Amino acid sequence: MRMLMVGAGGIGGYFGARLLEKGEDVTFLVREGRKQKIEEQGLRVKSRHGDLHLQPALLTKTMQAEPFDLVLLSTKAYQLEQAIKDIRPFVGEQTMILPLLNGIAHIEQLVSAFGEEAVLGGSCFIETTIGEDGSIVQTSPIHQLVYGERGGKRTERIEQLKTHFDGTQAEFVLSDNIDQDMWHKYMFITAMSGITSLMESPIGPIRKLSSGQSAIQSLLEELEAVMTAIAAPIKTGIAAIQFDKMNSMDDNMKSSMQRDMEKGQGIEADHLQGHLIEKAQQTEIAVPVLETVYTKLKLYEATKAEKK
Repeated sequence: MRMLMVGAGGIGGYFGARLLEKGEDVTFLVREGRKQKIEEQGLRVKSRHGDLHLQPALLTKTMQAEPFDLVLLSTKAYQLEQAIKDIRPFVGEQTMILPLLNGIAHIEQLVSAFGEEAVLGGSCFIETTIGEDGSIVQTSPIHQLVYGERGGKRTERIEQLKTHFDGTQAEFVLSDNIDQDMWHKYMFITAMSGITSLMESPIGPIRKLSSGQSAIQSLLEELEAVMTAIAAPIKTGIAAIQFDKMNSMDDNMKSSMQRDMEKGQGIEADHLQGHLIEKAQQTEIAVPVLETVYTKLKLYEATKAEKK
C-alpha cells in the first residue's frame, strides 16, 4: 500500500517514521526547505520508545507521482485549505484520506473536496515538538493513532489498512466508533488547550486552585451541553469522565496550543473553540467560560497580526 504523509512535522513525521521503520511504503509531502533539510540530515526521531534516523522518499507539491492508496493529513487546521490543493494531484478514485487534525469541522471540508467515501475518521494522542536541530522529539508515554470508517463499518479496505498498520512500533487502533472517538477528543483538546492557554499555565497549578477546578469543570460542562444540543455522538456524562482524566494528568502538561502561543505561532482558535461557539449561538446555549477562552485567543491573534 502506497502511503503519502502530508508533512514531516511532529505528528506526521513521527507516525510516518514508525511506519517506515516497519517497512511500509511511505512518502512525505513537504515544503522545499524541509525537503532539503531531510535530504541533508535525514528524518530523525528522538523518542522514549526508540530513536530513528531514516532517509525517506520525499515529494513537493510541484513534483509528479501516481495517486496514492492512502493520504494521511497531519496539518494544522489553518493549513488545511492549502493542503487540499497540494494533495489533489496525488488523490485518485480509490484513495483513502485519513485526517489526524484536532476538532471536527475539517471532515466536512474534506468531504466537500474529495467526496463522502474517500474520507476516513482519525485522531491521535501524542506529545511531540521539533527540536532546534530539526529532529522530532517525542516525549509522551502515549503514541496512539486511532482510525476507522466513519459510521463504524468494517469494510474490506479498512481491514486491509489494518494489516499495514498492525505491528508498527506505535499504537495504531482500529475503532468501530471513530465518530464518537473524534468528538470525545474534540471536547478534551478544546478544554485542555482552552484552559491552559487562558491561564498561561501548565494544568497542574490551575487544578490545585479550587477556582481552577471550577473553571475546568464548567468549561467541560459547557462543551457537553453544546455537543448534546447538536446531537453529536458523545457518551452521556462525558464531561465528568474527562474532568477526571484532566485531573490525572502530569502537573507539567501543557497543550500544544499553549506551546504555539509561547512561540508566537499560529493557533486553531476558530477551528476548535470558535466552531463550538457558533453551534452554541445556533442552539442558544450559554457558554461564558468558552467565550472567555475564545476572547483570549482572538486577542492573541490580533496582537500577533499587528506585529507583522
